[in-house]
Amino acid sequence: MSGARWPARPGAPALVLASASRTRAALLRDAGLAFETVPAAIDEAAVKQKLRREGASAERVAGALAEMKAARIADEIAADRPGALVLGADQVLDLDGALLDKPADRAAAAGHLQRLSGKRHRLVSAAALLRGGERIWDCTDSASLVMRPLSARFIAAYLDAVGDDALDSVGAYRLEGLGAHLFASVDGDFFTILGLPLLPLLDFLRGDGVLDP
Repeated sequence: MSGARWPARPGAPALVLASASRTRAALLRDAGLAFETVPAAIDEAAVKQKLRREGASAERVAGALAEMKAARIADEIAADRPGALVLGADQVLDLDGALLDKPADRAAAAGHLQRLSGKRHRLVSAAALLRGGERIWDCTDSASLVMRPLSARFIAAYLDAVGDDALDSVGAYRLEGLGAHLFASVDGDFFTILGLPLLPLLDFLRGDGVLDP
C-alpha cells in the first residue's frame, strides 16, 4: 500500500468519509488523498426495506443510502467544518432482483455463497459528495460477476480461510483476495466492485479544484 500523498490545492476543503468501510478508506488512502473518517449511523436495513416496498431499483437504493450517510455527517460537522466535503458511499448486491446484505454470521455467509453459486449477480456502488449540506456530485456504477458452481466443502474451506472478513462485504466475499477463487468471470470497473466509483470521484475533485490536475 502506498503512503504517498497526491497534492491538494492550497486552501482545499477537508475531505470527510462518512463510512466505516475499511476498503473504501484504503482506496482513498492508496490514491494519496488526505481525509478524515466519520462513520454515519444509519439504519440501512430499514431504509432498504422502505425503498424496496416502493419498488426502488438497486441503483436508487445505493444512491439514496450514499447521500443519506453524507447528509447525516455533513449535518453533524457543520458547525466545526462548514466548508468540508463529505463523501457518502454504499454498495448493494442484486441477485435477480433480491438485494443481499452483509451476512450477520458464518451461517449467513455460507447461505449467501450457496445462493450465488453458479449464478450471475450485480454489484451496484454509489457515492455522493456534499458541501455545505448540498449535493455537488454523485455517481452510481455497476459490475456484473458470475460465480462458479461451489460445493459445500469448498464454501466451508473458503470461510475457514477468510474468517470474519466474510462478514464485512455483501455477498460474503472480497474479490481482491481469496475471493478471486469464487468466480468464473467479472465484467466491470475494479473500484466499483470494491465499493467506490473512485475514478469518477478523482476526476470531479480535479475539476473542482480540490486536487492538482
